[in-house]
Amino acid sequence: MSGYLEKLRSCGLCPRKCGTDRTAGERGFCGAGANARIARAALHFWEEPCISGEKGSGAVFFSGCTMRCIFCQNYEVSTNNLGTDITVPELAETFLELERQGAENINLVTPTQYAPQIISALGEARQSGLSVPAVYNTGGYESEDTLGLLEGYIDIYMPDLKYWSVRPALSYSSAPDYTETARRAIDAMYEQTGEPVFDERGMMKRGVIVRHMMLPGMLADTIHIIDHIHKRFGDRVYFSLMSQYTPVRHIEKYPGLNRRVDQKYYRFAVEHCMELGMNNVFIQEGESAEESFIPEFSGTYERTL
Repeated sequence: MSGYLEKLRSCGLCPRKCGTDRTAGERGFCGAGANARIARAALHFWEEPCISGEKGSGAVFFSGCTMRCIFCQNYEVSTNNLGTDITVPELAETFLELERQGAENINLVTPTQYAPQIISALGEARQSGLSVPAVYNTGGYESEDTLGLLEGYIDIYMPDLKYWSVRPALSYSSAPDYTETARRAIDAMYEQTGEPVFDERGMMKRGVIVRHMMLPGMLADTIHIIDHIHKRFGDRVYFSLMSQYTPVRHIEKYPGLNRRVDQKYYRFAVEHCMELGMNNVFIQEGESAEESFIPEFSGTYERTL
């Protein structure tokens, strides 16, 4: 217990390095306290096929966020910090319960601010028999020091690479250093996991999936990101190109974001991947590109199993 609390006395878990003493009740940019706070834990069927499979991914949605993007589809949880505090043993039991319900993996959604608690809970859960992979589902704004702590605990990294330009990173996520930071973080993730490993059913057991959700009016950023991933990794990581962006209610004062992604630009980005010869790419077609799979959050921790 004291081991993980020590990491929270002058918090530097994310690149912002607030120095907040979370053990004394202080809260920094992410809004997190000393206890892990989660809004939902349930089987989730709308991740990439090698993550959700037929049985579903065991998604644990953590409250607060180190980025707090203004367009976040889980805004109530990421920015308004809705959720319920739980102890490390309770978190470990949540992981075990998800596996008992058939979860293909433990999917840690927006986990960075609770990395020490997650490490402790994964350790306890594995001692009690947890055997499915742990997925670190993150916005990509990660400290290399924190990623070093996670080595040996995380099997699959699923980071976003949201922006290439400084302006939107600053305007939408207050993170002008986002692109360089995320690129270094993805390099570190790959160094930990190596090339992707799958079981006989096609479920990922180890590896990296880099996600990019296209934003309206930002095709140039998307093309730069595709080019970078292809040049840097080739087919040694998977790339997920998403068109599911949905304007949220409070986005009206940002007219550039208050609309859907034009599908002709999405098709252009897909064709660019094909022209580069990228093989390991997930794309969204038909209804999946038009629907928004946003879980409902009540504000209290929901075990929906």
